[in-house]
Amino acid sequence: MANTPLHTQFDSIAALRQALTSRSLSAHELAVSALDAAEARADLNAFLHIDRDLTLAQAHAADKLLASGQDAPALAGVPIAHKDVFVTRGWRSTAGSKMLANYVSPFDATVVERLHEAGAVSLGKLNCDEFAMGSGNENSAFGPARNPWDTSTIPGGSSGGSAAAVAAGLVMAATGTDTGGSVRQPAALCGVSGIKPTYGTVSRFGMIAYGSSLDQAGPIARHAQDLLDILDPISGFDPRDSTSLEHCNGSANVPGRIRSQYEQALQAQEAGGSLPLKGLRIGVPKEFVNDKLDADVAKAVQAALQAFEALGAVRVEVSLPRTELSIPTYYVIAPAEASSNLSRYDGVRYGHRAAQYGDLAEMTSRSRTEAFGPEVLRRIMVGTYVLSHGYYDAYYLQAQRVRHMIADDFQRAFADHCDVIMGPVTPTTAKHIGDNREDPVAEWLADIYTLGVSLAGLPAMSVPCGFGGAQGRLPIGLQIIGNYFHEGQLLAVAHRYQQATDWHQRKPEQQ
Repeated sequence: MANTPLHTQFDSIAALRQALTSRSLSAHELAVSALDAAEARADLNAFLHIDRDLTLAQAHAADKLLASGQDAPALAGVPIAHKDVFVTRGWRSTAGSKMLANYVSPFDATVVERLHEAGAVSLGKLNCDEFAMGSGNENSAFGPARNPWDTSTIPGGSSGGSAAAVAAGLVMAATGTDTGGSVRQPAALCGVSGIKPTYGTVSRFGMIAYGSSLDQAGPIARHAQDLLDILDPISGFDPRDSTSLEHCNGSANVPGRIRSQYEQALQAQEAGGSLPLKGLRIGVPKEFVNDKLDADVAKAVQAALQAFEALGAVRVEVSLPRTELSIPTYYVIAPAEASSNLSRYDGVRYGHRAAQYGDLAEMTSRSRTEAFGPEVLRRIMVGTYVLSHGYYDAYYLQAQRVRHMIADDFQRAFADHCDVIMGPVTPTTAKHIGDNREDPVAEWLADIYTLGVSLAGLPAMSVPCGFGGAQGRLPIGLQIIGNYFHEGQLLAVAHRYQQATDWHQRKPEQQ
């Protein structure tokens, strides 16, 4: 590809970091080459806002730290980018919506702040479904992002711009958010890796809210080790976020927790020699194999499970009987929370305001109608309906009861049968842009394998495991689900799989 970024010469953040530390490469050189490549791949529509001056200022600061002779931060000079639901100083923060088309935040989200403190250099803001509502990145007010493997197809959503940018080699890693699968699904469809940590382990402060009891930040990168390098520094308790956890199963929720768990897991695996995953029990839910699953996806997942067995793992069948109930449950709870969260966008304080109106009520109505897209309006109306008098008990409270039952299903599986759960991320490979335009429910059904995890608040990740679809050239992802606070274990298991396979090393121009 023309204008190939310099950082693509390195297989990992660790290798890039070594080159930066030895001063064989500068953060400024990396930033310039990455910016040039991002602008050259405007056809992907992955970026919503790039500001060279802001990026190069961060690169200059990273070079000063690297040249100082002191220990520079762990990510000094590493090029990344942020999903446009994280507010940022300087760059616009739009959430993919006309409502916030020109909004610039006076402060950084905690995730942005922590990566900046770690020395990472941001290229800008990445495309996403409007207010993170969608599974294909087609709901962005600024047009869909496109999948680098086939630009006529979706990259997945809502973190589609993040996954597309990583898959195309424009950044080493990107931030995303996962409410119902929005890190795992685009990672799967774009052939990269992504992880959603346990709910509450990463601060939501400065994340433009969709569903407050579901939203969780997570990174997207090419492989598990790079995910660790991004996830560990952004995790930790934040007093500014009321949903942030101080402790994780007895351990303090601080940076270093996940890395320590990961390293301990790798050490334990070393005892297995040629069978590093000996004794690992992989639960395979029987409900995940059904008529909704495409044959090529099922085949790739089966091959991945066989690769894990070759590494010493044992496969056991488990049951998650309420898998299908996760769709109606999620699409009651998430829209209800969205209707509440989005009520702040009324045209009064900030955001879009209609040019013509008669009174305050008409100003609010016109502003919201003009600025919100159809999917956002649909979910606001659904949420308002289920929270209204006479329907709250019948819909919202009932959905919350089922949510607890779904979480209990996972806990029974972990307690009685397995250490991790594996299966598909999506029932199909990436669909063509526009396929679901007339049937939004079809898009909702694509979340069948990811929603239960989000409702339960569990950690889960996606790793590349094969190809399928038209001419066998579209990526397929394997989902790995862990018990609460076991992010390090998940990453270690994924790392062993990626040592034995090369799916994560495949790039669009090579397939």
